Amino acid sequence: MTQEFPRPWTAAYGAEIAPELTPPAHASIAHLIAASSAAHAKRRAFTCVVPNGMNGSLSYAKVGAMSDAFASFLRHHCKLALGARVAVQLPNGLAYPVAVFGAFKAGCVLVNTNPLYTPDEMIHQFRDSGAEVLVISDMFADKLAEVIPQTAIRHVVLAGVPEFFPRVPELVVRGVQKVWTKSLPPVPDLGVPVLRIRQALKLGRGLPEVTDWDRLGPDDLALLQYTGGTTGVAKGAMLTHGNILANIDQVKAMGARYMTGDDVILTALPLYHIFAFTANLMVFFDLGARNILVPSPRPVQNIQRALENYPVTWITGVNTLFNGLMNEEWFNAYPPKHLKAAIAGGTALHEAVAARWQTITGTRIAEGYGLTETAPLVSFNPLDQDVRVGSIGVPAPGTDVVLVDDQAEAVAHGQPGELLVRGPQVMRGYWNRPDETEKTLQNGWCFTGDVAVMDDDGFLRIVDRKKDMVLVSGFNVYPNEVEDCLSKLDTVLEAAVIGVPDKGTGEAVRAYVVQNPDVAKTVTKEDVIAHCRKHLAAYKVPRSVIIRDELPKSPIGKILRKDLKSETRAEFEKGA
Repeated sequence: MTQEFPRPWTAAYGAEIAPELTPPAHASIAHLIAASSAAHAKRRAFTCVVPNGMNGSLSYAKVGAMSDAFASFLRHHCKLALGARVAVQLPNGLAYPVAVFGAFKAGCVLVNTNPLYTPDEMIHQFRDSGAEVLVISDMFADKLAEVIPQTAIRHVVLAGVPEFFPRVPELVVRGVQKVWTKSLPPVPDLGVPVLRIRQALKLGRGLPEVTDWDRLGPDDLALLQYTGGTTGVAKGAMLTHGNILANIDQVKAMGARYMTGDDVILTALPLYHIFAFTANLMVFFDLGARNILVPSPRPVQNIQRALENYPVTWITGVNTLFNGLMNEEWFNAYPPKHLKAAIAGGTALHEAVAARWQTITGTRIAEGYGLTETAPLVSFNPLDQDVRVGSIGVPAPGTDVVLVDDQAEAVAHGQPGELLVRGPQVMRGYWNRPDETEKTLQNGWCFTGDVAVMDDDGFLRIVDRKKDMVLVSGFNVYPNEVEDCLSKLDTVLEAAVIGVPDKGTGEAVRAYVVQNPDVAKTVTKEDVIAHCRKHLAAYKVPRSVIIRDELPKSPIGKILRKDLKSETRAEFEKGA
């Protein structure tokens, strides 16, 4: 499709939002980091809050200096070339921006990695990306003995959650830092150098400053952000510096008048996820604002001290996070009084949750939509208009969208069609996956796989997932990946995986399995779940397992997930 399409949504921009983007102010993310660190040097950039009340903070100047040192460590000590891949596998904490910003200043490509990944998942991602340095949470060092020998990782850097917290009296140290260190798993002999991040920074300070990042431009690769696929194989979305910079400007444009350098944003969503990476980390660092980092929002009480002790003006989250907060007595008694608005994404926002949030906090939840392949923002609800519950808003400035049928022909307003996106935030393609790239990117359009409806004003609503993806607390679970894992269990002949409604997580994974008649041992639900826990991240593990004599199939032998979904729908409707 090369023809131009109208943009009825620009009327919703009002006078505050320009329909087109101006060129980014910076040539690369490294340029943005350096400029913001200097411009806001004395401001606090990040504060990490842990449940026991301890916290640590870094100023913009400190983040700038520490990331400079880490860049020198990567380039000169680790001998990385421009464009080398650096995997960062950390929860939210002060070490995350230091490592990530240092990687960008080193001219390297960031590989964001979920800290909860199993060794199997880590090996696939590190092999596929070709990562040479791994920065990992010390809590998960016990995974390294299995992972490192099977990858190209040449250096390992360990960081803790209380990293860069201030030195405190011995009594408190005994209660937190020493106990923390003693409880960590031992680091095995890996055959590669292993350093703490403080040691890496000390080395970096004694090495020449990296300056050739100044040659980076918008077309250079910045991130390999991994996402699942219909084949169940995780793919690295190639996001350029220009993709991220454009999306930062798009988020800021949609939040015009409401987002300033005086803001305080609560970051409970993981920064390794593209939503929080762009919307929380990069946007608010560019503004000169303060980021309150929560290492883990589970249980939701972990957020209490952050909300009680800091004047939070923005919160990003998913439906289950907002719902969980409102079920807390302390939140109802003392809702955040400085809050401007909350931003929802990752999964559908329930109408009841949005309404209750408005009642309790006096502010709205603005729902948006995005995906890894678009860095991620595609659309957002304008903050100066009435809430349109169920809508994902209008496309961001500089973005074109069109809804098409199965023949890739545009559908009329009010009719469902697959959502296609075109704009400066759309990825370059999938890393080393030209076949998958060709399926997703066609003539400049990104085929999202989501079915949507557009009204006459240009507001969008997601109708259904074209793919069989399951959304567990906002995280994507692809059935084929789980089914592939199940197929490796010798007692399982066949397996099918679908999503079922769940009050706590939105959706949960359900597995249907058939006994392998050639194996004497009987397949059990417990064995299935234990097997998945060994090979998959926790949110991908089936919550329920149904053992069947057979699974529904098409005439050519394809397992019909849609029939299982129909059965499940009837089951839950009956129980409602």
